[in-house]
Amino acid sequence: MSVSTSVSKPDADTAIGSPPAAIAAPMAALLTAGGIAVAFGVAACCGLPFILASLGLSAAWLSGVALLAAPHRQLLVPLAALLLLAGAFALWRQHRAAVACRVDGVCARPAARLMTLAGLVTGTALFVTGYLYA
Repeated sequence: MSVSTSVSKPDADTAIGSPPAAIAAPMAALLTAGGIAVAFGVAACCGLPFILASLGLSAAWLSGVALLAAPHRQLLVPLAALLLLAGAFALWRQHRAAVACRVDGVCARPAARLMTLAGLVTGTALFVTGYLYA
C-alpha cells in the first residue's frame, strides 16, 4: 500500500486572499449598488435636476432627496468614490477568477458581470455629474 502525495497547484477560486467567484459576484454587485445610491445622493442636489430640466423633464421629485443629501455632501462624495472603486476592484477580481476558471468550475455568469459593469458606468456618470455641477 503506497499513498501518493501529489501537490496540486491551487486554482484561482481557492487561492489565498482570493474570494471564490460565488462570493465575488454578490460583493461586486452590492458595492456597485451602494455606489450608485450614494452617487445618486451626490447628483440629486445640483447636477441631476439641471440635466433633467435640460431634457424637459421634471426634477421636482428630487427635492426631498436633495434636502436629505445636501448637508452630508462632504461625506457622500468620498464615500461614493470609495464604493465605486471597490465595486470596480471586485469586478476585476471576479473577471480574473472567471478567466482562470476550469471548465467544470463554478464561475460568475457573464450576464452578471455585464450588469455590474453597466451599474459601475451609471454610478460613475452620476458621481461625475454631481461632482461637476455642485
